[in-house]
Amino acid sequence: MIDRFGRFGVVVACVAILAGWGCWSRGPARLHPPGINASAAGSGAMEQYDTDGNGKVCGDELEKAASLKAALKNLDKNGDGCVSADEVTARVEAWQDSKIGRMSLSCTVTRNGKPLPGAAVNFVPEKYLGDELKGCTGKTDKNGVAILTIPDADPPGAACGLYLVEISKKEGGTETIPAQYNTQTTLGQEASQDAENIEMGIAFDLKY
Repeated sequence: MIDRFGRFGVVVACVAILAGWGCWSRGPARLHPPGINASAAGSGAMEQYDTDGNGKVCGDELEKAASLKAALKNLDKNGDGCVSADEVTARVEAWQDSKIGRMSLSCTVTRNGKPLPGAAVNFVPEKYLGDELKGCTGKTDKNGVAILTIPDADPPGAACGLYLVEISKKEGGTETIPAQYNTQTTLGQEASQDAENIEMGIAFDLKY
């Protein structure tokens, strides 16, 4: 579940990488958003989550589609409480229109309301968004805050997208966090400048 607990959260700043990085003509080339096929993403989301074939992800289906549920506020433009292929397509197009190639991203992880340090946090892109969208990772500090970035990215940060969130903490080679938060995760998050929880700080409160 996604909790609004933001006591230790870091407010996420979403910044577009400007062409030429300032006024220098020989600066880095502009960093563009990942090349996601918007219409293919819409149809792919339905293939994956629309189990009854009615053309929408609703109700119990939505409960099994963590990233769509997390982004419902921005996806559900007609207010029917469901997500359609066209709505996913429109959201991908909005990311691309934003021109944001990479954004800073962080989250706070707590266990029963208390900071959970030393946990690995992985934002795993939804498969229907294609291969160009890369996942991002981070590790929580003593306050439970993880700074997320694409591995080896320069500049660091994350790309706009829909992600499944996996949180793991191993001790002596044994996983200490229940599968519902990692291998069978029920957590999801949209990364974008106007995503749910961005202003308050993304927070996950694990109950175990």
